[in-house]
Amino acid sequence: MGLEIGREAPDFALRDTDGATVGLGDFRGTKNVLVVFVPFALTRTCTAEFCQLRDENADMVNDPDVEVLGISCDPVWVLREWKKKESYINTFLSDFWPHGEVSKAYDAFDEIVGTPMRCTFLIDKDGILRFAEYNTLQNVVEARDQARWRDALAAIR
Repeated sequence: MGLEIGREAPDFALRDTDGATVGLGDFRGTKNVLVVFVPFALTRTCTAEFCQLRDENADMVNDPDVEVLGISCDPVWVLREWKKKESYINTFLSDFWPHGEVSKAYDAFDEIVGTPMRCTFLIDKDGILRFAEYNTLQNVVEARDQARWRDALAAIR
């Protein structure tokens, strides 16, 4: 199924690691948003992906025109500890409750496992979906190719 490129992305508001509410609409008109769903914080592949983002692609995270939002169904406190432990510089949001509501809106939720799949979305400053990457949980141990994210960002600039 999946969301349709060129259509408005589903809006959402979730709590970040500081307990503040962060919404997609907060960035409308000011930043492109890269939404990176992860199955579980603190796991090998998810940690490796965000370490790569921090270490090899920090320019994407530090770009004043881009907001990188990592989203999982882990509770806020787990995401807070993960961010602190790994010194991540991006924002993490908890889709814990109602459980997986945002993941489901993006067609990124696996009902059997109860967690988001490894999916990535790029939403432009106007709230329009410009890139979508869907991975099934069969690929849960395979890290995503972040060069695709870079290419998607370059295409909307």
